[in-house]
Amino acid sequence: MTMTATDRRSLLRGAAGGLGLLAAQGLVPAWARSGTPGLAPTLPTLHGPDVALRVGRSDFTLGGRTGRAVTVNGTLPAPLIRLREGQNVRLSVTNHLDEDTSIHWHGILLPFQMDGVPGISFPGIKPGQTFVYEFPVIQSGTYWYHSHSGLQEAIGHFGPMIIDPAGADPVAYDREQVLVLSDWSFLHPHEILDKLKKSPGYFNRQKTTLAGLIDGSDRMDLAERRMWGAMRMDPRDILDVNGSTYTYLVNGHGPDENWTGLFQPGERVRLRVINASAMSIFNLRIPGLAMSVVNADGVNVRPVEVDELQISVAETYDLIVRPLEDRAYTIVAEAMDRSGMARATLAPRLGMTAEVPPLRAVPNLTMKDMGMGGEMDHAAMGHGPAAGAAADHGAMDHGAMDHSAHGAAPAPDHGSHQSGGMDHSMRDRSLAPPGMAVGVGVDMIAPMPVDRLGDRPLGLEDAPHRVLVYTDLVSLEPNRDQRPPSRALEIHLTGNMERFMWGFDGRKFSEIVEPIRFERDERVRVTLVNDTMMAHPIHLHGHFFQLVNGAPDGHQPMKHTVNVAPGGKVSFDLTADAPGDWAFHCHMLMHMHAGMFNVVTVRPLDGAAR
Repeated sequence: MTMTATDRRSLLRGAAGGLGLLAAQGLVPAWARSGTPGLAPTLPTLHGPDVALRVGRSDFTLGGRTGRAVTVNGTLPAPLIRLREGQNVRLSVTNHLDEDTSIHWHGILLPFQMDGVPGISFPGIKPGQTFVYEFPVIQSGTYWYHSHSGLQEAIGHFGPMIIDPAGADPVAYDREQVLVLSDWSFLHPHEILDKLKKSPGYFNRQKTTLAGLIDGSDRMDLAERRMWGAMRMDPRDILDVNGSTYTYLVNGHGPDENWTGLFQPGERVRLRVINASAMSIFNLRIPGLAMSVVNADGVNVRPVEVDELQISVAETYDLIVRPLEDRAYTIVAEAMDRSGMARATLAPRLGMTAEVPPLRAVPNLTMKDMGMGGEMDHAAMGHGPAAGAAADHGAMDHGAMDHSAHGAAPAPDHGSHQSGGMDHSMRDRSLAPPGMAVGVGVDMIAPMPVDRLGDRPLGLEDAPHRVLVYTDLVSLEPNRDQRPPSRALEIHLTGNMERFMWGFDGRKFSEIVEPIRFERDERVRVTLVNDTMMAHPIHLHGHFFQLVNGAPDGHQPMKHTVNVAPGGKVSFDLTADAPGDWAFHCHMLMHMHAGMFNVVTVRPLDGAAR
């Protein structure tokens, strides 16, 4: 461990010293028996039922550079909050910043007034003020918390929350490690957003090149290059912000600092993995070690053994690993666009390392990512008479909408295409469903979006090992509500890449007048259609929903966040059983800030008439 990394966490020294004595006495829980020399424990822990949190600013040093972070109790990430199902908790949050702040308890079921979204569920916390969040703890699992004020989340205002079950845990394990993945830039997030507004591809340093075409390293032929060029699209526009400015962290440690979690050979180690990043989707693997997925978004699932999984922004996965050998293993969290990685180590002893694999080849987007149903023919691209068939939304129909009134889409204007514009089969306004605004905020409408829950994630299509897909997830316990949906709702995820505008149904939040309304306790089949070429992790506050992924009846996986692949669609069944006003948004922080946000309102509040 370098001196700079130790200095930046000087505030932990007191806690580390005290817990070091406890460790010698065997009193420290398994999660604390880990970390880098001088930093034990890596994650300071606060236990309920009474928790005091202070939001302020702290220096943060990485790679010899120091910046300013927004921290909770002086640490990045914020302290681990450990609660128990069945208790009542009081979380007192004092704001030491010179601006408003807040804390949202991500994935936690609670009264909406305690949800922590300024302007939606409470006014926010003014400088110098204290707000007390108080609610009963009615669930267990792996969760996290973060600011919902401005862009504070991007500069350190986030931390893990673990809730132990009231009874026996159905997941057996000997040791636990909490892994908080995040991204860090010395550019202020407002500077990052400003650069994206001016040039959406500003951070993409991995574009295709002439040299790559000649030597084959771009893995594209000349016809494909011409196609992308004609549409003025970038086949490697995968993450808006990436390793060109981000350093990827595990528990606040950069790759060179090698955060280390301990194990004894033969132990079942539970890894609670939280993606607390602002803008980064990770592909996670531990070379030489199989992983059994046992929990997704805090809810237990039937164990499924994999070698790699993708964890989108704001998702959590619990993994069981059982290292049998007396050696180190590298934990690799590779950015989806292969522009960098977070790296940590599992080892029997501190100071051990394992080989760190190199970054893999940059993936290329495909026709599926353009909402073209995976077809690579001229008809699908709008160059033939079949272009009109793109307007047939039968494949999109979940009972939500009847698009027959629109008829077939007219054939595209090839003159416009020859001028280098995007093919009209993707910009044809007749493809828009009723109610969608089709102004400047929409630069494409996916002609043939498909359910991609069973698809391997981008770049892992041909991986020579087992890769988790959403259709692998099956709830361990039966779903509490198994009623069929009484109605259906379709919501389109829309954007304009060139202007970095994002929204739902063609509107950004500042333009939205009406919230999304649900009757209390009604069952709704919600279908999200991604009309953009970017992935969007969509999060609904205050609720879990049942992912329609082909799981056995009554065992649909419960999620609060789901990644909607480019050009894809996702359906879930929602029981609107939490009265109040709830945020509903993309968890890519810059996407949310640029407009992909709305309010879900569940009424009546008290069972009485409106």
